[in-house]
Amino acid sequence: MRIGLLTEGGYPYLSGDAGLWCDRLVRGLGQHEFDLYALSRAEHQEEAGWVELPPQVGRVRTAPLWTAEDDGVAYGRRARRRFAESYGELVTALCEGDPPDPAGTQGAAAAAEADRFANALYGLAELARDEGGLVGALRSESAVRALERACRAPGALRTAREARVPELLAVAAHLERALRPLSLDWYGDESGGDGGEGLGAVDLCHATSGGAAALPGLLARHFFDVPLLVTEYGVRLRTHYLSSGTGPSPGPAPAPSAETAPAVRSLVAAFHGRLAAEVYRQAACVTPGNAHARRWQERCGADRAKLRTVYPGMDASRFAEAGDSLDTADPHTLVWVGRVEPAKDLVSLLHAFAELRKQEPRTRLRIIGAAAGAEGQAYLGHCRVLAAQLFPDEADGPHAVGDNPVSFEEIGGPDAPTLAEAYTAGAVVVLSSVVEGFPVGLVEAMFCGRATVSTDVGAVVEVIGGTGLVVPPRNPRALAEACVALLRDPERRARLGAAARARALELFTVEQNVTAFHGIYLELVAQAPARRFHFDDGDPRPFAVPAEACLTGQWAGPDARVTARGGPSWAAGSAAGPAARDASPIAATEGAR
Repeated sequence: MRIGLLTEGGYPYLSGDAGLWCDRLVRGLGQHEFDLYALSRAEHQEEAGWVELPPQVGRVRTAPLWTAEDDGVAYGRRARRRFAESYGELVTALCEGDPPDPAGTQGAAAAAEADRFANALYGLAELARDEGGLVGALRSESAVRALERACRAPGALRTAREARVPELLAVAAHLERALRPLSLDWYGDESGGDGGEGLGAVDLCHATSGGAAALPGLLARHFFDVPLLVTEYGVRLRTHYLSSGTGPSPGPAPAPSAETAPAVRSLVAAFHGRLAAEVYRQAACVTPGNAHARRWQERCGADRAKLRTVYPGMDASRFAEAGDSLDTADPHTLVWVGRVEPAKDLVSLLHAFAELRKQEPRTRLRIIGAAAGAEGQAYLGHCRVLAAQLFPDEADGPHAVGDNPVSFEEIGGPDAPTLAEAYTAGAVVVLSSVVEGFPVGLVEAMFCGRATVSTDVGAVVEVIGGTGLVVPPRNPRALAEACVALLRDPERRARLGAAARARALELFTVEQNVTAFHGIYLELVAQAPARRFHFDDGDPRPFAVPAEACLTGQWAGPDARVTARGGPSWAAGSAAGPAARDASPIAATEGAR
């Protein structure tokens, strides 16, 4: 099969969040050919380079989301009318608020609203394809005026009606950024309608996240009926809510600005919500990474029959030695491992440790991890001050140097040179987060055979499955009591650690992930309608995929990998062949997340 892998800020970029998972998937499915369509999030991400790509990657096309020059396309009168109609319908759908519940009594109204948004979105995509771009039109005064009319129209939300000029400009700018993938020239067919092969030539589109990454797959589904598979290990709509302040967030409230005005947040949230619903509606299959993500997707309109949970695959080999070796850790030490940021709620952990020390005075706490950004640095400083206040330095005798029972360390230090050694540095691993998606650190601790105490957030209960203790978040007393229970019972710790390792090896390895997607690929392509293939003589074969299509490589063209930056002028660049691209490959290490 030929798979179009759609990424945003991930593979093949070295600094991509999901790059490592994608690299393992592509390498594990070497019998298929992959075309990469990658959207970058920032300039520094492109400058960091790519991971070394395996030979089954046949084509790479990239485009930036962080910048877009005016395409210089001058619309005629008919094109301007088409844009005004489609854009006006799209923003009108946003101003009317959230769609009704499809499962409720207003299901017909919800379907009509979904069709209205979808028709407007595809109308803009068809206009961009016909005219050569959409960036200039989305930045035009007519776009802002259409948005203003929709906000002032009867039936619009009150927050939309209160939008002033700065808020209107902020919403229009956000929509222009979100709709940039519509202007790319990735939507050619197998005959090379864009001067080269595009998404119409693949057998299946696999979007590695929702949002911008799924939008090209949505258009390939619309233009060419290519089946779309969407994988979300962290639901993009939930991420947007948390980052924009639309939903609950543990961080401080942002400073007032046009970007955080109620009208802007309401309209932008409506756009992302409707886009997510359309992606779920058109996808042939949606694979959440856990039940927590699955519940979000169902609430956002995903059909339960299309959902299949596929746990992310993680490399267990790094922790094999730690899991197989005897437990030689200090039985009076707790370990926390992760990125230091407010969502991890280390403040509650420190207060819980203060309660624990009243019952177990010899216990120590090792906090191992680096701060995440400027906010994380400030939070780390606050935690250090709090630890110094709660636990004054203690000394064993009148002539000994005092020592604090709480230590702050980083991976690579003398006492925790590797990640596996960090997890095995204590008898119990603690997770104290108030916000969590899929707890990667918890799975790593399970690979090491550690007994764990975790807060009940995100997919923690699903991951643990009875092999660890779970307490409510923001409850230091409950956290302390659970830790005391494990510290006082070494046999129970050993049983839980062994069960946790067995569960992790069964559910969360790379092998189970690759096997699951291999079966899903085969099923989706087998159920997809046969599309027309053109041979060298130009005759179509309308009823079946020709035998030549089952061969690896480009059977109807030159067998060579092609690298290009796809899109209009703002996404254009010189093509680089394999020799140029592979001149200085970068290994796909754990740092490629």
